[in-house]
Amino acid sequence: MINVSIITIGDELLIGQVIDTNSAWMAQELNKAGIWVKRRIAVGDIWQDIWNALDEESKVSDIILITGGLGPTADDITKPLLCKYFGGKLIYDERALANVKYIFERVLKRPIIERNLKQAEVPDVCTVIENKRGTAPGMWFEKNGKIFISMPGVPHEMKGMMTDYVLPELKKHFTLPAIAHRTLLTAGIGESYLADHIDEFETALPAYMKLAYLPNYGMVRLRLTASGSEKEKLDNELDQQFDKLKKLVAEWMVIDEDLSLQEAIGKLLKKNNQTVSTAESCTGGYIAHLITSIPGSSAYFKGTVVSYANEIKENILHVNAQTLVNDGAVSEETVRQMLQGALIALNTDYAIATSGIMGPDGGTPTKPVGTAWIAVGNRQKIITQKFNFRFDRQRNIELTATNALNLLRKFMVD
Repeated sequence: MINVSIITIGDELLIGQVIDTNSAWMAQELNKAGIWVKRRIAVGDIWQDIWNALDEESKVSDIILITGGLGPTADDITKPLLCKYFGGKLIYDERALANVKYIFERVLKRPIIERNLKQAEVPDVCTVIENKRGTAPGMWFEKNGKIFISMPGVPHEMKGMMTDYVLPELKKHFTLPAIAHRTLLTAGIGESYLADHIDEFETALPAYMKLAYLPNYGMVRLRLTASGSEKEKLDNELDQQFDKLKKLVAEWMVIDEDLSLQEAIGKLLKKNNQTVSTAESCTGGYIAHLITSIPGSSAYFKGTVVSYANEIKENILHVNAQTLVNDGAVSEETVRQMLQGALIALNTDYAIATSGIMGPDGGTPTKPVGTAWIAVGNRQKIITQKFNFRFDRQRNIELTATNALNLLRKFMVD
């Protein structure tokens, strides 16, 4: 097993101003390549803390990946620190310098100052990694049989370096095991109940296979992973076990691929050449956002009406004014009429409608915070369901959206 440690640098990570998405993405890509992430740590812009992290991680890992601290400002100390750590001196790299000049002169069309030019400085003891998406080059060092790779903290730039250079070079450098994954998505069953249901299957798995539970907003993703030396044999054995797992969870399985719920719905719609729209009150367009976050969703998603105010429900979706008076905006009859209005206004095969009280205010004894009504259907049939969530505003919105999408999926399948 080849182990890697990921060190992310920046005070902004420690105070929560910036969320570290780099480590998660890197871990996924490394795992696909057969490299195990041993540890992930974040340190601030403090010289001794970074130095100590390099020392400690090199004791437990073969590869140390570093992101952050390569900018042109005074708090970006990673480069001079690495220069001292590996006993080198800073020099200008000609290719990096040409890249900096090109970006400022040709792309940004802005004058270059000395501080910008220093982006092209690198320790003379490293292998320079070209940055095709920015100005700060990456750096590859080797010391005592360990590899240290420093990359920018900007996610877009880091991903370019990892994809174009770092991962291919690591695959050349190490003999890596074959790793294979099979993933399915379930909905409508809790993690603990699911674990009990498939306990015998999980216990009987061979030692080189592992089952992971990944719960999220009323759904549980199951990932079956196997590692070994013979890729073809591994894939065959993993497929056999995965088939057993699919049969065991068939009642709750959404899709037998590593796809999100909105991707699964998109596949169904594209397969049947059908379309969907949304009429959203409490979710404020969040369901439309989830659907349109998938590339190619324009083939099956026509649009949304965010009917946050009652007059929009009446004037655009043609919800009956008396319904709003008698039943209220958060009611079964209102979401039914919202859905009917969306089908007509947006001319789609299917629609989703939501109305609820997401909080923290607005609840009543009969309709407390977390109450949500969802309708899904087509011109022939509509089904509705009431939910009572109990969390904060954001989670209530996300749970409403997830349950709405799953209700639509079940409606389409049935």
